[in-house]
Amino acid sequence: MSAKREIFCVIMAGGVGTRFWPKSRKSMPKQFLDILGTGKSFIRMTFERFATRIPAQNFIVVTNQSYKSLVLEHLPELDESQILCEPIGRNTAPCISYAAHFLNSKSSDSLMVVTPSDHYVADQERFIETLDNCTAFADANDVLMTIGINPTRPETGYGYIQRSSAAALSPVKCFTEKPNLEVAQAFIRSGEFLWNSGIFIWKTSSILAAIERYLPDMHSLFVSAADKFGTAAEAEAIADIFSQCRAISIDYGVMERADNVYVHSGDFGWSDIGTWGSLYQHSRKDKYANVKPAEGCYTYDTRNTIISLPKDKVAIISGLRDYIVVDTDDVLMICPRSEEQNLKKYIDDIKFNQGDKFS
Repeated sequence: MSAKREIFCVIMAGGVGTRFWPKSRKSMPKQFLDILGTGKSFIRMTFERFATRIPAQNFIVVTNQSYKSLVLEHLPELDESQILCEPIGRNTAPCISYAAHFLNSKSSDSLMVVTPSDHYVADQERFIETLDNCTAFADANDVLMTIGINPTRPETGYGYIQRSSAAALSPVKCFTEKPNLEVAQAFIRSGEFLWNSGIFIWKTSSILAAIERYLPDMHSLFVSAADKFGTAAEAEAIADIFSQCRAISIDYGVMERADNVYVHSGDFGWSDIGTWGSLYQHSRKDKYANVKPAEGCYTYDTRNTIISLPKDKVAIISGLRDYIVVDTDDVLMICPRSEEQNLKKYIDDIKFNQGDKFS
């Protein structure tokens, strides 16, 4: 990698992930599942994607305390000191601030690559080429960088980044949260917008300066605990800090307000695969456009349906069109693909009647 500074990869892995319910639960969220059937969890694939450029000892994972053992199980190359535990979820700004202050206590002149733990990349070679360009630019300039994805459709489930020029590397004009379909269509027609991947690249000093400027209260909280990082007092200090931090994303808290934000466009088969519907789009289908297990699932007069079963479970499914069928050890869900947005309602109803056991 062409950057001169030491590079660290921060994997954000604290999400509870209910969008793949009932397979994904609070006790086993999406990042620890092999949703794609590749034999590897999302967090494992994320680690391997960046490990081609960044040594294992330079990874930091920020996660919920309850997922620490899961992280170590999926990433045995790491040790406990590389797992930063959030006592409660407070969105990405406190998460990134924690990681930046922790790294600053270890290596004050470093580069940070920040990534979600549960995204998919089809073309590893092109991804690494984009990453190399970003780290080189961030190493040489005081910038906050993000990777934007060339959009292929007017997707309403992603945030968008408006760039200043059509160049691969461009200053950012603005960020837009998930738009409605009409606005997304206008974005695509303009050619000025990219999907927001949630991957960031910057010098540790650059993001700390930006947090100090735009989120001074949060910055002060972490500065007050600087001498506790890497000591037995860290956990208690972080618990106190997170209890006082407001929940805010790094996009809203910093990136939308800073004047040194750049985006590098990417085209490497990226998806956050955040829903059963998006999993259907990215999965291999049989001749009837069904996504189903290779063995044990017998379908008749069934089309455009996604089926997920426990290992060694045999199922016979007949007469479905455009459905989601998910069977786990304790929950069976059958619903039209068009009603996937009702997942939260299903979960809330079950919690009301059955308690938290199935959530």
